[in-house]
Amino acid sequence: MTACTARVFVVDDDASVRKSLTRVITSAGYTVDVFASAQEFLACPRPAGPSCLVLDVRMPGVTGLDLQKTLADAVHRIPVVFVTGHGDISMSVNALKEGAVDFLTKPFDRKALLDAIARALAKDTRDLATEARIGDIRQRAKLLTPRESQVFALVVTGMLNKQIASELGVVEKTIKVHRARVMEKMRAGSVAELVRLADGVGVIVTEA
Repeated sequence: MTACTARVFVVDDDASVRKSLTRVITSAGYTVDVFASAQEFLACPRPAGPSCLVLDVRMPGVTGLDLQKTLADAVHRIPVVFVTGHGDISMSVNALKEGAVDFLTKPFDRKALLDAIARALAKDTRDLATEARIGDIRQRAKLLTPRESQVFALVVTGMLNKQIASELGVVEKTIKVHRARVMEKMRAGSVAELVRLADGVGVIVTEA
């Protein structure tokens, strides 16, 4: 990831703070979008790609902490860096406990801010890659028939074909066929790889 491919969202009700944050963040090569309230931010569609949120704590209406809780329920959880002039230890502890990358006080230190943003964007890059991988595995799993899903779930427990056949009440030859189809559809070269794929999404035994 390079700075120019990342996007930083700034949410602060103070126009002078927004201007100051934008100047510092753009100097590091990031694209910055600014918002005067949490409502403005929530109403704006966010582009794909790594991003993070630089957020004030106390704002009229929806506060920064309220926004953090709202975003926690999103499909993709954007990393948050708090920058506030009204923070206290209890508030910072709660924010960090809820997953904030950092909690900085105004006037902010330029290096500390950019370091926190770099960590947040690195985290988002990792999270997006993980989500993409899991999404791909789930698409593969959707190709399995109900019986193949059953075989998949049992194969990754270490059961042999004969044991799986007994478990499902079919002949071993049938399990061999299903097993081969599972390996093909999941694009797994070995049982060990199949186990890793299963760990990525979880496997549910489907009733026949």
